[in-house]
Amino acid sequence: MLSITMHVRVIAFGILKEWLGPDAAEVELPEGATVGSLLEHLRTALPERAAKEAFRGIAVGVNAEYAQAAHILRDGDEVGLLPPVSGGTARARSATRTADTLEESEGEREVVVGLTREAIDASRIVAAAKSGEDGAVVVFDGIVRNHSRGRRTLHLDYEAYEEMAARQMRELGRKARERFGVRHVTMVHRLGRLEIGETSVLIVVASAHRSAAFEACRWLIDSIKQTVPIWKKETFADGAVWEPFPDGLAVDVAEAPHEG
Repeated sequence: MLSITMHVRVIAFGILKEWLGPDAAEVELPEGATVGSLLEHLRTALPERAAKEAFRGIAVGVNAEYAQAAHILRDGDEVGLLPPVSGGTARARSATRTADTLEESEGEREVVVGLTREAIDASRIVAAAKSGEDGAVVVFDGIVRNHSRGRRTLHLDYEAYEEMAARQMRELGRKARERFGVRHVTMVHRLGRLEIGETSVLIVVASAHRSAAFEACRWLIDSIKQTVPIWKKETFADGAVWEPFPDGLAVDVAEAPHEG
């Protein structure tokens, strides 16, 4: 009997690119294969040492949505492998796709998101968010500090699964407007190499009332850190480490059913 196969497109990020290669790869799998079985398939192509650690603690996105090991793949799916909780001193490579302009959500001018490799112009972005109906504009300006975990920081490298990150940010903006009743949300995140003192993330919330703007801004930065596939590699004077994914997003390969 002929076996039915399918093809998925795999994109690796962070240190996984050092093991699997920087370019997207097409992988052939049997029909009905899961995320877990894809990871097992990829593991067999790695050197023994790398294979033991490669997929421990990673998160996976399927078509720009988080997925667990038991998720069944379909022909033509795009699978993003988001990096492990730590590892490596290899220099992070920039993602190939760049979104250097602010993007309004489709049909919605009051949620604006952006991913950029250029310096963030906070004053211009804040001015653009203001409207005559606003009584408050609250701004969170996250900057790169010179120390972390008791160590001296030299610089940061940010990477993202860009399509997925932009989609998640737009959804968070919509939720913030609904949940807190604010008028406008702008979120911009830097990618690539950042030096000490540079802005890594800028959030601007405009509202008729200051209390709602403060609450929405705090909720947005916390939610970005918890759910959006943007991660950083922090380089210290004595080494480097990837920032971990929050609990609940990592894939547990043990969840995947064995295919017989």
